[in-house]
Amino acid sequence: MPHYTPDLNSIKPINVGHVYRTYFPDPPGGLQEAIRQICLATGQHGVLNSIYTLSPQPTPRILTRPESRVIRCRAWAAPASCDLGGFSAFTTFARFAREVDVLHYLFPWPFADLLHATIRPDRPAVMTYISDVVRQRRLGAFYAPMMWRTLRQMRVIVANSPTYARTSPVLSHPSIRDKVRVIPLGIDDRSYPNVGDDSIFDRIGISAQEPFFLFIGVLRYYKGLHFLVQAAKAVRAKVVIAGTGPEGERLQSLVKETDSNNVVFTGQVTDTEKVALLKHCHALVLPSHLRSEAFGMVLVEAAMFGRPMISCEIGTGTSYVNSHEETGFVVPPTSPDALAQAMNILLTDNSLATQMGIAARFRYEQLFSGPALGLAYAELYREITE
Repeated sequence: MPHYTPDLNSIKPINVGHVYRTYFPDPPGGLQEAIRQICLATGQHGVLNSIYTLSPQPTPRILTRPESRVIRCRAWAAPASCDLGGFSAFTTFARFAREVDVLHYLFPWPFADLLHATIRPDRPAVMTYISDVVRQRRLGAFYAPMMWRTLRQMRVIVANSPTYARTSPVLSHPSIRDKVRVIPLGIDDRSYPNVGDDSIFDRIGISAQEPFFLFIGVLRYYKGLHFLVQAAKAVRAKVVIAGTGPEGERLQSLVKETDSNNVVFTGQVTDTEKVALLKHCHALVLPSHLRSEAFGMVLVEAAMFGRPMISCEIGTGTSYVNSHEETGFVVPPTSPDALAQAMNILLTDNSLATQMGIAARFRYEQLFSGPALGLAYAELYREITE
């Protein structure tokens, strides 16, 4: 990864501390990449970034990465994907908060609410609201009082798309909706490798020249991959599923049950392998069917590489990144038939696929690029410190 340094002609540097439950080099995910991109992009505007996080193996405790300094404490448990720390997590957070000018929380992480309530930092705080609490409804009800207290203490709450701001029962609540503003997540294309590792195609046994559809991400319950596997049988092209996760074994069993022989699992891929897959795929498919998929950073990646996209209408930011019939197709969720139909249209109409890929790149440059992301967040940080 290239090393970015702040613009020497920028105004006085501002120290921002980002707070989230996990970060690189622990197993990657879309939100870790979103944080990395915010750090890289705002670094061009004189923002000095630090990240507070937990890790099951926090050695070394402090990492220096191209985008930021990372301060890590031990994660002792992670019930319902909520990483929890011990006593040192509180003392370290207290020191961390004193060293920054702005605290930037990423929601949801209930332990961060507990940190904020216990330490009571005297720094202005903003929150990027990634997703409603969707699956853990009982825990969500228990967590709600602390969540609302935290939300009301934020100076600004950032939604990643107008759609999510409008449809979230939390963000649209009268008590906080005046705090909400929209800043889309984004990617600086200079932060990605220029050249992909085409050896991935030999490893997985397909040709880079043959048309294939691509999914990239953690294999989680809300990604809708069982619908994609079912759809694959009706598509005369390979369907490549890149990534690992808790649904992996179930999906491989489903492939055997449905005799979907055109589905290829790559396992975990490197950054250069991912670039090769994105550059050569016919289109990217994100079949997520639940609101846990709040934005879909992989859609931004596909748009950055000028690839058409297929996603599902779930009332979140995915339909903001992928504009229906402009950059790709947005189909009903939980429908293998709808997925297969969209894939086959792009497969048989190359000119349409090319046109949508060009439109995707243009939309990326306008809304989701590094310059757009960095300027928006840097202005926000400075606004709340003035």
